[in-house]
Amino acid sequence: MADFDVPNLKDFIEIPKIQEAAMAHSQPFVASEDHQKALGFPGELTDGWENRAIDKFGDLLGKYRSLQVYMDSCVNCGACTDKCHYFLGTGDPKNMPVARQNLMRQVYRRYFTFAGKWFPWLVGAKDMTKKVLDDWYSYFHQCSQCRRCAVYCPYGIDTAEISMAAREIMDSVGQGQKYCNEIIGKVHEKSNNLGLPEKALKATLEDLEEDIEDETGLPVKLPLDVEGADILLVTPSADFVAEPHVDGLIGYAKVFHQAGVNWTLSSYASEAANFAMFIGSYEQMHDIAERIRKAAQDLGVKRIVVGECGHAWRVAYNFWNTLAGPFDFLDPNYPVPQHICEYTHILIQEGKLNFDKAANDHMTLTYHDSCNVARASRMGDKPGGQFEFPREIIKAVCNNYADMAADTIRESTFCCGGGGGLLTDDLMELRVKGAKPRMQALKQVTENNGVTHMAAICAICKSQFAKVMPLYGFERDGVVSIHQLVSNALIMDGQNTGDEEDSEDPEEAPAPEKETDKAPEISVAEGP
Repeated sequence: MADFDVPNLKDFIEIPKIQEAAMAHSQPFVASEDHQKALGFPGELTDGWENRAIDKFGDLLGKYRSLQVYMDSCVNCGACTDKCHYFLGTGDPKNMPVARQNLMRQVYRRYFTFAGKWFPWLVGAKDMTKKVLDDWYSYFHQCSQCRRCAVYCPYGIDTAEISMAAREIMDSVGQGQKYCNEIIGKVHEKSNNLGLPEKALKATLEDLEEDIEDETGLPVKLPLDVEGADILLVTPSADFVAEPHVDGLIGYAKVFHQAGVNWTLSSYASEAANFAMFIGSYEQMHDIAERIRKAAQDLGVKRIVVGECGHAWRVAYNFWNTLAGPFDFLDPNYPVPQHICEYTHILIQEGKLNFDKAANDHMTLTYHDSCNVARASRMGDKPGGQFEFPREIIKAVCNNYADMAADTIRESTFCCGGGGGLLTDDLMELRVKGAKPRMQALKQVTENNGVTHMAAICAICKSQFAKVMPLYGFERDGVVSIHQLVSNALIMDGQNTGDEEDSEDPEEAPAPEKETDKAPEISVAEGP
């Protein structure tokens, strides 16, 4: 069990009392020398790291004009203070977005402003020291880069970009985070976050094909490395191995099968996720994104569809074209990239998919807007598609649905508590406490509307909720994939209906009991 107190859920989200240094002890494991050097970073802190950190800071200020704007423009208005789920869950004042930013801003003022260089005590400027670095390592790994604070900031200061920059500086001097850097290394070596080899991936897909055929009676395929396919699906590797993710993958396959399209997965690009965004490394982001471009070119596909993953969709939507583009070799008649929800939504709108909504009647659903989808992207050709398409899909396949409170969804959605490279067990206390605002909203809609399950389209969200929901009194399987719901309800041409199982072969069916010894035997085929 947890060695910390799980927060109590009340009937409303409350602003906590200040608890100085409540989470100062929380730090993720530091990356090993091997994990660092594999990505081109120093293996550990060495003499002179302070100067190298400042040099890197200056380099980032020169590269990204927005970073200097964020450093200069904050007026400490306080609009962001109660918007962070980690502050609401922990009460630590350094988890207020403005206070977290100031950890970096104080160093910026010391080395990059006139006042800070000559009168540091007047402007709160500080030297870069090991104590400051430790504060950075702790609190910039208590930011999930969800950008909720930026929605409420009157100046649009994006704490996510500040967090990304701080982590990039720390990596550059030898103090990177084990969880993210190890995963990025696995992608370079094995093509996916899990380190799943091609042979194991192929066997997993074949097993799933057998499971689907047992269920439906149809040869639904999960093809791998098919040259000339129309669609390349890139999806998070969690979809290959874990619940409820794998149920979403089955849903994708059923949709493609029913639509009659030729599609494929790639063993070379068997990962949609891009953890390099979490550490702020555009070089590593490029290398991972380039794998997807190369796979698409080598296989000769016409379009790329991205599976259910929040930050993967943000990277694809916001960064692919500049990181690995242009994608002018793809069919220009389709969006690049396209989210699986947009793809399915179009088929529903065109009447190409039919559903038995009663198949999901054992559930009353609500929907969790994942941060990177909600606040860093969109779907379709109109603003707000990222909010409407998932909800419209759910309502097309389910009879029972209710939204959570308006100030906890859409662009105001709360983070799951495990995003931004924090989905690691060495940060379990942070993850549980950071989930409190979302759990509070879920509790409210559960009590008011009888909600039993929460749908999400992010692999990290689904993994996080499966871990923390039981600690708050919810069922572990209370989180589901949207395409899991689609899979449940989709009526496929020629599939088993279940009637075949209810009837038995007349020759094998047992004869009914005789009323008397003289009564004639009656076969099922003849009837009474």
